[in-house]
Parts: sequence; C-alpha cells; structure tokens
Amino acid sequence: MDKKMYRVTMAGMTEEFPEGMPYGNIVEAMKPDTKYPVMLVMVNGRLRELHKTLKESCELVPITTADNIGHKTYKRSMTLLMLKAVYHVAGYENIRKVVIHYSVSDGYYYTIQGNVRITSEFLKKVEEHMHRIVEEKLPIIKRSVDRGEAARIFHKHGMYEKEQLFRFRRVSRVNIYSLDGFEDYYYGFMAWHTGYLKYFKLIPYDDGVVLQMPKQSKPDEVPEFKPSPKVFAIQKESEKWGEMLKVDMVGALNDYISRNGIQKLMLIGEALQEGKISAIAEQISSRRDVKFIMIAGPSSSGKTTFSQRLSIQLAAHGMNPHTIAVDNYFKNREETPLDEFGKKNYECLEAVDVDGFNRDMTALLKGNTVEIPRFNFVDGRREYKGDYMQLGPDDVLVIEGIHGLNDKLSYALPKMNKFKIYISALTQLNVDEHNRIPTTDGRLLRRIVRDNRTRGTSAQETIAMWSSVRRGEEQYIFPFQEEADIIYNSALIYELAVLKLYAEPLLFQIQPGCPEYYEAVRLLKFLDYFVGVPGEDIPRNSILREFIGGSCFLV
Repeated sequence: MDKKMYRVTMAGMTEEFPEGMPYGNIVEAMKPDTKYPVMLVMVNGRLRELHKTLKESCELVPITTADNIGHKTYKRSMTLLMLKAVYHVAGYENIRKVVIHYSVSDGYYYTIQGNVRITSEFLKKVEEHMHRIVEEKLPIIKRSVDRGEAARIFHKHGMYEKEQLFRFRRVSRVNIYSLDGFEDYYYGFMAWHTGYLKYFKLIPYDDGVVLQMPKQSKPDEVPEFKPSPKVFAIQKESEKWGEMLKVDMVGALNDYISRNGIQKLMLIGEALQEGKISAIAEQISSRRDVKFIMIAGPSSSGKTTFSQRLSIQLAAHGMNPHTIAVDNYFKNREETPLDEFGKKNYECLEAVDVDGFNRDMTALLKGNTVEIPRFNFVDGRREYKGDYMQLGPDDVLVIEGIHGLNDKLSYALPKMNKFKIYISALTQLNVDEHNRIPTTDGRLLRRIVRDNRTRGTSAQETIAMWSSVRRGEEQYIFPFQEEADIIYNSALIYELAVLKLYAEPLLFQIQPGCPEYYEAVRLLKFLDYFVGVPGEDIPRNSILREFIGGSCFLV
C-alpha cells in the first residue's frame, strides 16, 4: 500500500514526502541554503531530532551548528564520540571511569581512571579512531527504557553516578543513546549520526585531556588552545573539596540531602567561602601600598555581596574600606556608544568616563578630597550630591565593575597600588560522569530569580537578553580573568537545590511558541535532577541571598 504523502515547507521551498521519512533525509533532499550543517529542526514550532519521522504536513525550520541549541547538540554529541573511541583504543577492561569536569579553553576537560596513560601517542590513536567513526557516519540511536531498566544498564557499564542520579528522578522513562553498541545517557538532544562531528582536537592537559571544539560563532573551525591556568586551579580546588565531602555529582548531593538535610552542608559551604574571603583580606593587608581593590566578574557572580563581605574582613584586618561602583562613572546616556545593532552599549569600556574615573582616583591617591558621582539610572545622568571622599593611611577603595581587571580602565594608577580580584560562580557539581553543569547555567538561574524579585523582569525577558550579556562577557571580562591577583569562586555546592524552588515557577510561565520556550524547557529538565530545599536557613550575609532575597547588605 502506498504511504501517505505530506507537504513540507522549509526556507521558502515546498515538497511532498512520504509518511515516516526521517527529518534528516528530508533536510538532505531539500538542501536548505544554510552555511553550516543542520543539527535539529523545528517542526511546526516544536524542536525535533533528525531521526524523528514525518507524521503530518509541516513547516521545518533548520537549526544549525551556528545556533545556540545546535551548537550545544554538537558539543554534547562529541562527548559520546570521544568516549566510544577512548574505550575502543584503551580496551574496556582497562578503564574504570571517564569523567567530564569543566570547560577549558573552548573544550571540555576529562580524566580517565584505570590502567591508561594519557600520552600523545594514545590521544593520536583516539583522535584517528574518532575521525574514522565520523567518516563512517554511524547512527546515534535513541531508545526509551523504563527507569529501572536504565539503572540496570548504567550499573552494568559501571556508570554508578548515573544509577544514583536516577534514584531521585520522577520520570518513568529514560532516553538512552547508543553509538555502535556503546550506551550512555545525555541530558539534551543529540546529532543524527557521526558525520556531523568533523571538527575537534584532543589536547593533553594537566592530568587529563581537553576535547577542543569550535566556537558557536565559527562552527567549522577548531580555535587555538588557550587555557586559563588560574581559573583551572580554582575549579580543581573546588572539585576536590566536593569530592572530600563525597558530594561531587547531583545524585550524591540528592542523597546527602535526603539522608542528612541541608543544614550542615550549608554551614560548611558558607564557612569555606568566609575563610577564603578572610585569606584574601589578609593578603591585601600585608601589602600596605594597595589602595585600589579592583573586582570584576561576569553577570550574577555575586560581586556586590562579595565586595561587602571583603570590606568587613578588611576592617577586621585593620583597614578602612570604601566601596565604589564603576557604574557611577557611566557617561550620560546621550553620550553612550551604540553596538552593532544600533542599541546603546552599556557594557563596553567606552560607555564609562574613563578619564574622569582616573582623574578622581589619582586625586584620591595624592590625598586630595574628591566628590564621587552617583549615576541616576532613571534619568541616565551622573549626579553630584556631596559624596566627598579623602583617603587616609589605612583607607582602601573596593571598586566593583565589569572592566575592573582591564588596565585601560585604571591607566593612570600605578600597578603597585592595585589588587585585582576575579569572581565567578564556578559550579563544582556535575549532573553525572558524562554530563557537566555549565557555569553559565548557574549564573542564568541566579539572574532569573534576582531580576524577577528586584526588577519585576520575567524569566522570558532575562533569557532573551542572556545572549547579549554573554557576548559582553566574552568581549570585556573573560579575556582579563588571568590578570587577577586572586580568583574567587562564589558558587555554593548546595545552591542549585535552593534556586530550583525559586526558578521553576518563573520558567513555567514561558509559553510554547515563544523563542525562549525551549531554553526554559531545558532549564526545567535540568532542575528536575535536584531535590529542592527551602532557603529560610541560609545566612543573611550569604552570596546566595543577593539572588533569593533577605541579604543584610541589600536593603
């Protein structure tokens, strides 16, 4: 019997295809004029993997590796490809576990536990096998099994963190992906076959290997390897602390919470952060020439609370700190430069009155009295309302702003008088051994919760502007992170379990059909891994209070 035919429209073209035809085959037949490979498709507004099949007449919108969702699909699929090759080259009997840790350069850092030495020769063989698999265009097969069967599969393969994770999932079914017999679980969509995964490089680093992959902006090019050793060291330190507590994966966190509650873990996390801040203050106090403490970091890192807590510790070490926000030196709104889209660019250095900032700071360094401006964000103008300042022998300025580590902001200030601090929320947890938690996800959830509470901004609005925020970070913050004298990790190991209860209701408000809907769905699925805990017992000086409310520093 002839199959039913359906009309498919894509990129202005319309053709008919038989029922049950995979969307990947339809894309290949219609050949849309996209610069980069199509990884996924929107089918009548619903996101679909390419192995899914045609069931009705529809409009297809191609999602390529240059799109955010497509790029994440590429990187997620690359992990499966690399794991398959590593086990093949090393031999299954020689590997106890391969673990993904965190981002390094434009790739992911992995370690291999077992009877394996990560040498250049070994990585060359793995890379060659990966390229062979790519050339063969092997299918990445998806199947759905019940939760109990998934746990048995994970146990059989020695993936005990996944087994533990799914003890706390309420879903009845689990999607398992397999590549040439290698089975694994991934949180998010995957490529149709290995032919899409052409661009990568394996680079030995520290005790493991970095799988270097393309940027979203240039998805057909592997960029130069540029690690950040100081950031890497902090991530490694934070991870070891989690391992010491036996809370290094989400399943382990859930198990800890269900057995012990959150109180002790919360107090330990807060004590660790306070100890780090005290050590920073002690280091600064030992350098009596320091007058300007420059603090910078990406959005929702907790810079405001950190600045206040550091000021308290500095005072405890005999210093007299004063906080200044670089934002108060914004140029008046009519002078703000425009970005490439014709919108006012408040994140570029040119939006700041740099000369005025240096003039005032230099005068303060000389012992002069200076009137510090306040920027009126309603009127878009700097105002002077009698905020006079003069620096004495024990006075220091704690200066917070996104350009704090860029010497172009403070070009007139002697290097010996500056102490630079980079702060970011570098999540030390992973979902499981093969699914990492991007640092940006933790910061995005922080911002969704905070901006809804303080500004009435919806989760949809926050997600919509997030790509612009991220572009600013990539351009104005991350290039200077290694310039810091100290890097501070503001992430708390328990915080996502708390943020879950605040963020979920906001994300559920985003309706299907909105451009931000699928990002909301992804974040909701991510939060579903966590056992939620209330935030009532979180100390009032905690960095997390900056986002959920109740901070003693933010009235």
